[in-house]
Amino acid sequence: MYLAFELSSSSWKLAFTTGLGQRPRECTITARALDMLCAEVVRAKRRFGLSESVRVVSCYEAGRDGFWLHRYLVQEGITNFVVDASSIEVNRRARRAKSDRLDVQKLLVMLMRYHAGEQRVWHVVHVPTLEEEDRRHLHRELLALKRDRTRVTNRIKGLLATHGVKMVVKRDFSTRLESIRLWDGSPLPSAMRARLQREWVKVELLTDQIQVLEAERSAEVRSSTDPVVETVRQLLKLRGIGENSAWLYTMEFFAWRRFRNRRELGALAGLTPTPYQSGAAHREQGIAKAGNRHVRTLAIEIAWAWVRYQPDSALTRWYQARFAQGGSRQRRIGIVALARRLLVELWRYLETGALPEGAVLKA
Repeated sequence: MYLAFELSSSSWKLAFTTGLGQRPRECTITARALDMLCAEVVRAKRRFGLSESVRVVSCYEAGRDGFWLHRYLVQEGITNFVVDASSIEVNRRARRAKSDRLDVQKLLVMLMRYHAGEQRVWHVVHVPTLEEEDRRHLHRELLALKRDRTRVTNRIKGLLATHGVKMVVKRDFSTRLESIRLWDGSPLPSAMRARLQREWVKVELLTDQIQVLEAERSAEVRSSTDPVVETVRQLLKLRGIGENSAWLYTMEFFAWRRFRNRRELGALAGLTPTPYQSGAAHREQGIAKAGNRHVRTLAIEIAWAWVRYQPDSALTRWYQARFAQGGSRQRRIGIVALARRLLVELWRYLETGALPEGAVLKA
């Protein structure tokens, strides 16, 4: 029996069927009501005249509910697939009908096609274990805190700009606030000064939290005996790879994903090309950006650092010979290509221990 979920924060739409041509049984239950879900599965089996032991195959789109439902379904003996929502085919008309009922019916049909062997009908998400998922919180919280600090700092600069004041916001901002003068030499208005003080308190709080998390991560790198952290230390041996990049690469990619070839690696990072060819028309649309955005962003940063700190490596010489003499756009295109190649070389380095050609280790 096939089961498709359309999840929302308040209710879940369920659709059951036994195969193509069979009118599906649909129902709506309260979100996260697992007892109601079990009861509906039993009713669906009776509706279709199936035995209690019949195999159930289900699916739902990856989203805010994460993977807890997948773990519950697997525990209950249900074969479940978590689907990448962006990989689901949709009608290309300018205006198309959309509702939970239509969406769950579409998922149900595609689930039957996928289970029948049509593997390219959509992309199934690789579900991490609870421990693997838990390891990703530290660096993701760090990224969120740094974004929040940047946003508050930019707000402070914007508030100052409304009074014609331009200054670098540094650690001594609160002490320099009293000395700020407007265009006519007068001090800042009292309400503005009080608001800036409150905004700066937020910056200091975020900075303290960032320092605590960075200290926790550094302590893990120094003393942990976890094999996953050993992978972080192995990456840190390379010149041009810092603690931020080594930790994120390991926890997002190399600690729990198993890649069969370099194409899988590049696709998961969203660094693969997307050509467009139809008749005489042929053009390149850029990279797919369909993979892990944290790794993709960092891969570009590491590529620039690799060119700087590994000037004698084969990858840097390839980049310098092919792209460095071009304009800024040509160099940006080249650095994306270098990021993809470097990601593959780092994967091989972790798998086999072979250094990228011409690369050197830290002293």
